[in-house]
Amino acid sequence: MNVKNRGLGRGLGALMGSVPGADQLRKPVGYINKIVAGESPAPDADIVRIPMDMVEANPFQPRMNFDQDALEELAASIRSLGLVQPITVRRLQSGHYQIISGERRFRACRMAGMTTIPAYVRETDDKGMLEMAIVENVQRQDLDPVELAMSYRRLIEECGLTQEQMAERVGKKRATVANTLRLLNLPVKVQHDLKVGLITTGHAKALLGLEEPEMQEQLCDVTVTRGLSVRELEALVRQYAAGTEPHVSSRVSEPLPENYNRLLSCMGRYFSKDISVRRSPSGKGTLTVHFASDSEVEGFLNALEGME
Repeated sequence: MNVKNRGLGRGLGALMGSVPGADQLRKPVGYINKIVAGESPAPDADIVRIPMDMVEANPFQPRMNFDQDALEELAASIRSLGLVQPITVRRLQSGHYQIISGERRFRACRMAGMTTIPAYVRETDDKGMLEMAIVENVQRQDLDPVELAMSYRRLIEECGLTQEQMAERVGKKRATVANTLRLLNLPVKVQHDLKVGLITTGHAKALLGLEEPEMQEQLCDVTVTRGLSVRELEALVRQYAAGTEPHVSSRVSEPLPENYNRLLSCMGRYFSKDISVRRSPSGKGTLTVHFASDSEVEGFLNALEGME
């Protein structure tokens, strides 16, 4: 019995030929095993492998801090499984490549001992690079609140965007953007506590209800040392705004654990100025060291290195 041929007839090529823009659909994509040579231009490809020593950091990087433990964990994952998501770069006139997004991945790959890194190559100028770097970081939602606010401000000031345009770029409501930008009106000390997680964004927004920076700092300290909730802090802010003396809960802040007293005593041997510790009930805090001269720092460093 003859079996009827149920093939494509004129063939897939003929079918594709009837589709507008079929030539672009047929355009081959790059392969991840293409390696960029030192002198050759970047190939027209989706992804290429670039030698690590040809990749430069992003001068417009919105992230100010990279968690070392998280980097080491990512490096361990890369050693085991490789880099799942390529970085994005642009080609410089020097022939090197500059990171647009993915500097954390790049640092982890370098820690993992990789000699090349997979990357998307994009064509863009400084302004476009800044915008892409910031928007990519914002959309990943892993910036701290202060870094996020500073990124918003850079998009507005350096890319010439309005708040409406910027909100559209990052996929946020304009009111959300405006409230985030207001965090930069807080004193540096309060911004620091927000960055390191001693207070939450809710606490920071409550402190914005005060006009005096000194009172904002004082109530921030009370919040950290007493472990106040956002509602408790809001109540204090309302009391002060109403002209009454803020009434702080009578609960006594926990004393520092003995280890902290030992630390202060030990460091006091090397520094003649004050050393202070601020610790929240959850165990987060800051250690501030004031030194009188370079020699004090050098003496402390020599002691640490001697212990190693």
